[in-house]
Amino acid sequence: MKAIFLCGGSGKRMFPITEDKFLLDFLGKSLLQRQIEIAQEAGLKHFVIIGNPSNMEKVERIAKSIFGARFEFALQEKPLGIADALRSASPFLQGQVLVVNPNDVFSVSAYTKIIAEAKKAPASSYVLGYQVEEYFPGGYLEVNSQGELQHIVEKPKPGEEPSNLVNILTHLHNDPKKLLQYIGSVQTIRDDVYECALDNMVKEGYKVKVIPYSNFWAPIKYPWHIFKVVEYFLDSAEPYISPTAHISEKATIEGKVILGDNVKVLENAVIRGPVYIGANSIIGNNALVRDYSHIGANSVVGYSTEIKHSYIGDNCWFHSNYIGDSVIDGDCSFGSGAITANFRLDEENVCVEVSSSKVDTGRDKLGAIVGEGCRIGINASLMPGVRVGSNSFVGPQVCLRRDLEANKMALLEPQYQIWNNETRLAQGKRQELLQRLSD
Repeated sequence: MKAIFLCGGSGKRMFPITEDKFLLDFLGKSLLQRQIEIAQEAGLKHFVIIGNPSNMEKVERIAKSIFGARFEFALQEKPLGIADALRSASPFLQGQVLVVNPNDVFSVSAYTKIIAEAKKAPASSYVLGYQVEEYFPGGYLEVNSQGELQHIVEKPKPGEEPSNLVNILTHLHNDPKKLLQYIGSVQTIRDDVYECALDNMVKEGYKVKVIPYSNFWAPIKYPWHIFKVVEYFLDSAEPYISPTAHISEKATIEGKVILGDNVKVLENAVIRGPVYIGANSIIGNNALVRDYSHIGANSVVGYSTEIKHSYIGDNCWFHSNYIGDSVIDGDCSFGSGAITANFRLDEENVCVEVSSSKVDTGRDKLGAIVGEGCRIGINASLMPGVRVGSNSFVGPQVCLRRDLEANKMALLEPQYQIWNNETRLAQGKRQELLQRLSD
């Protein structure tokens, strides 16, 4: 059986994070590497990875670092959906294939359950269905009493869902060539060719079995979904402090903490796990890092900074800041006194504007989402849910209330006025004050 990993798409809803989601780092490994290792736990050894021109080099480099697996690569020239990705990999699609979206994080049981079902219940294909309690912006499964697929409804409006089963893109196909034939005959103007092909197969008598899955599942569709993935990997990991890490005797380490090579924790710093800190990073004097924070490599959390429940990329610098419930991409710098606000005054959920419409994040605490290479000036304030595009500057004392596009600068216009200084200070005033302090 081959596992087909779909890595050729683009994350349109992830602004200002520009890195492919499966290339994001979690506890020192890319998400793609972790996904391959999870599949290996289930016994899968043969992988076909479908990449695009901009990420194929990185994909191949990750694959070469993994032992005990065989890899083949296919190039999807443009991000035209699942069906186009499978067509790009058609020379490799023989026998049983397991099509996987590596941007969805789930436990090894997702693989073992669908593989076991395929061995005992004859069907053309098998798909995972996840029962949700509230609306999810994805595909929904209409299933009959025998647990067989009747119809896939792609992104129905809230209240119009055919069931509470969401389609998880972990699909096993016994005859991928037949699936490709149906893909080739679909006529649609929407980005749902693959789903329509499955629907058409069902209509013509092919059996597609829906396998209920109820263990951990976290799709990364928006930047704030990164938090749940960090929590999952931290909860699954063991505490570890590298032998090369240096921790001051006056520092405090509590709970599950993972410190990479050459991490330094200076005097009076406090780290309360679960927390991950990458190699060569420095946690400065009087700093506080807590509550599922994830700090990348080569970063500096400077004096009197607090980082709470945030994802921080590599090469980031902080000094006397508050970073709460935020996603900060790599190579960012925060000047002294700059803060991220993470809680609305009215205590309502934070909403973010995506494609000209408001999206409820489902979080009453959400800080800033800052793209790669940004600089935040001293005493600047980023309001809840504000997004800052990559390579942008937020100037000193700016209170940023709206999103800032990439490669922009938000600055306060100078309002200084110059006057002649005619004030004359009493020469004995300071001596008088000094005398009072001495008495």
